[in-house]
Amino acid sequence: MVDPGDATPIQAKLDELGLKLEAILVTHHHADHVGGVDALRDATGAKVYGPAFETIPEPLQRVGAGEAVSVLGIEFEVLEVPGHTSGHIAYFHKGSALHPTPLLFCGDTLFSGGCGRLFEGTPAQMLASLTLLSQLPDDTLVCCAHEYTLSNLKFALAVDGANADLIAYEAHCQALRKNGIPTIPSRIGIEKKINPFLRSHTGSVATSVQQFDANAKSATDIFAALRQWKNNFR
Repeated sequence: MVDPGDATPIQAKLDELGLKLEAILVTHHHADHVGGVDALRDATGAKVYGPAFETIPEPLQRVGAGEAVSVLGIEFEVLEVPGHTSGHIAYFHKGSALHPTPLLFCGDTLFSGGCGRLFEGTPAQMLASLTLLSQLPDDTLVCCAHEYTLSNLKFALAVDGANADLIAYEAHCQALRKNGIPTIPSRIGIEKKINPFLRSHTGSVATSVQQFDANAKSATDIFAALRQWKNNFR
C-alpha cells in the first residue's frame, strides 16, 4: 500500500481478497497520505517505509536517495523529489522478471498533465525533481497519488494548445472517463509529450508563460510563473 490516507477501505479490501498487507510506502507527510498508517500497521503488522526528513507516524524505516526498499520480491530505488514538501520521496522499480514494466510511485510530485503545488519547496527544487523523473524510461508507469488528469489537461491546453499530442491525449482521457475508466497510471513518455511542467523548457510553453509573466526569463523563473499560473487557473 502506498500513501494510505484512510485505513478503512484498504482493510475492507484486504479482508475481501484474503490478503495480508506486507508493507506501506509513504512519499510525504500530508494527512491524506499518512492518515491510515497507524491503524493499518497496528492491524496487520505491515512494515512502514517513509522519507528520512519528514514527520511520519512511528515506527517506520526512514529512507533517502539511493537507498533501496524490497517488497514482495520487487526492489524500489528511493528518489528524493522535494518541491511539494521539503522531504518528499518517490519509489522507482526499474523492471524485473517479477514485474517487467518500470514502475514509479511519485506521490504528489508528478501528476498526469500536471505537478503538485509548492507548499514547502522552491520552484528550483520542483523543477529539478521533475527533471529527474523525466529521465526515467519512457515506459515507466506513473502511479501518482491523485487523478486530477482532466483538470490538469484543461490548463495544459491553455498553455500549449497547439500541441497535437496533448490534444489527442485529452480526447483519449475524456473517452476513458466517459466509460468509467481511470486515466492513471500514465507513462513517463506520455508526460514528456503533454505535461507543461515537463515541457517548461520548450519554446511553445516558454513563450506562452512569458505572455502570462513578461518578467519570467530564466528556466526557473518560467517554471515558477507556470506554477503560479496554474494556482490561479479556473
